[in-house]
Amino acid sequence: MEKRWIIKSVDKEKVNALQQALQVHQALPTLLLQRGIEDFEQARAYFRPRLEDLHSPWLFKDMDKAVTRVEKAISQQEKILIYGDYDVDGTTSVASFYLFLRSIHPALDYYIPHRYKEGYGISKAGIDYAAANGFSLIISLDCGIKSVELVQYAKTLGIDFIICDHHLPDSILPAAVAILNAKQPDCPYPYKELCGCGVGFKLMCALEEKLQLPDNPSLKHLDLLATAIAADIVPMTGENRILAFHGLLKANKNPNPGIAALCELSNLKQELDIQKLVFIIAPRVNAAGRMDEAGKAVELFIANDKAAAIHFASQLHSDNSDRREADRQITREALEMLESDTTIHQKNATVVYQPHWHKGVVGIVASRLTEHYYRPTVVLTKSGEIVAGSARSVIGFNLYEAIHACKEYLLGYGGHFAAAGMTLEEKNVVAFAAAFEKVVTATIQPEQKVSLIEIDLAIDLQALNWNLYKLIGQMEPFGPDNFRPVFLVSGVWNTGYSKIVKDEHIRFSITDGQHTFNGIGFGLAKKFTLLQQQQPIDIVFTLDENDFNGQRSLQMRVMDIRRHIPA
Repeated sequence: MEKRWIIKSVDKEKVNALQQALQVHQALPTLLLQRGIEDFEQARAYFRPRLEDLHSPWLFKDMDKAVTRVEKAISQQEKILIYGDYDVDGTTSVASFYLFLRSIHPALDYYIPHRYKEGYGISKAGIDYAAANGFSLIISLDCGIKSVELVQYAKTLGIDFIICDHHLPDSILPAAVAILNAKQPDCPYPYKELCGCGVGFKLMCALEEKLQLPDNPSLKHLDLLATAIAADIVPMTGENRILAFHGLLKANKNPNPGIAALCELSNLKQELDIQKLVFIIAPRVNAAGRMDEAGKAVELFIANDKAAAIHFASQLHSDNSDRREADRQITREALEMLESDTTIHQKNATVVYQPHWHKGVVGIVASRLTEHYYRPTVVLTKSGEIVAGSARSVIGFNLYEAIHACKEYLLGYGGHFAAAGMTLEEKNVVAFAAAFEKVVTATIQPEQKVSLIEIDLAIDLQALNWNLYKLIGQMEPFGPDNFRPVFLVSGVWNTGYSKIVKDEHIRFSITDGQHTFNGIGFGLAKKFTLLQQQQPIDIVFTLDENDFNGQRSLQMRVMDIRRHIPA
């Protein structure tokens, strides 16, 4: 499938002014301006993220109430239950807050709901557990903002709630003692994009200050917070960038035993960066909740020694292997189903259903099918007596609104712009699929049906050197709103040494007539004919380092190629 290429626009006068102010590589001012950095001081803050630049936690609405309630619980020796979601953000939130509070208040436990028995968020089973075991305060992390009825139910049992969440609140809020959520319309906290673990961190900071705790215990688990930031795909800007930067420093110098154990079992020798957190650490943590019990992920992170950490890490490692096998099998079955449908290429949406598919991976499979066909996708499976599923969208298309328009066929649904989940009766699967196709066809724009690559900068081969690569490295950590720079080289040629490797990838060797550069393009073998035509081509790529047999070299990580059309 062809992709859209768009080169980001930038004000040339601002580029020149920033170039003069910084006196750096000519590519850098353009890259910085595209990230909202317009002067020397903003550039300093960007390249040297400082913990001192974090906002005061007391700017959160209800922070004083939350701290006062925790203080009371500590002074009166109440039992506190730390409650969190079963994903990476939830389990790291619970682990870091548990570790923080454990040293000053031992009357403490945690609770992670079972993904399939209890579902997302606060559960009645969790509240009943708290009541049966004498807990009078629940601190929820990464969930709770929509649990109006259940928080009220807890209140009738004499249990108070402090909610730390980052999801969008509804107009009616739970009757909690305190709600820490910067996305409340009347919350003055200036940075709105913290993940759940980030909100919990802010409560730790306020407690640390109020209780005058020595040695900054809130900073001891920043590697867990960096893992949550990476996995939850929140913007890598402002406070998230500062916290991720310092969390990565800790992860590489003095990691949590759980992170160290996962790295060891994954045979990871290089330093951790955001990409490795996303693709190596996070899937193993998520696999616990997808395939079994997410509580073992918390046990991994709160382990006191290496042996205990290795024990739980090996379980997560095994869960992840099961998850990958289920993912591969279901993706293969789904693609075979779709390819056997003669009308598949005329459709604007994808809905697939098999009752035997594993519920824990349908979201991952939906993402893979979206990449393959590039259209809004729903993957459904049987969950007990009902059908449950996950949906993923394409850039710019409001998936939640499309599913909302089909609500007459659903038992329940939830989510946001890009991803959603739903439940329905099996008898309504066909009708829902037809309705979803109809809604998507009526509302999707033509450009939303074509995958988009946003290009930061057109560049010459001669400018690709170690100096540029090192400058790009200083732009870490990368993530949404601060992605690794994407470059374009135009009118280059195959040297004749490019080749297909492992049947699906291309090993590139290209030239502009004076300079030669190598690269790798994963999954691009179908485009190899463009290189064989001995015509000029354009290449979109990120600049990467290749370390082979101890020999370091720069290479392109090619995202796409196409025939060059002179301007």
